[in-house]
Amino acid sequence: MSNMYHYATVSKALDDLNEMGFTFDFNLHEEDIVKNPSHYEIQHIYRYEGDTNPDDEATVYGIKSSSGKKGVFVAGYAANSNNGAARVLIDLTIKGRK
Repeated sequence: MSNMYHYATVSKALDDLNEMGFTFDFNLHEEDIVKNPSHYEIQHIYRYEGDTNPDDEATVYGIKSSSGKKGVFVAGYAANSNNGAARVLIDLTIKGRK
């Protein structure tokens, strides 16, 4: 599955992924992730945790689609429970660990 990293900021994770060619913004196309989860592979996971507030947590996914497109998806703490694409990515992460 993926490599997991811990960074001080979300922007640092996005910068690192951009340098590795993950330039597409999957947040703008999250409906396709929900409809076709098997078309996506999580290659990197960057986790950010705020110092004092759990609501400051975020996860940045480096994703590659079956068409070869590489990009990112950023899920905030609240998004994990409300966003369909974030739930799908969590499921893909769990499946990738097996």
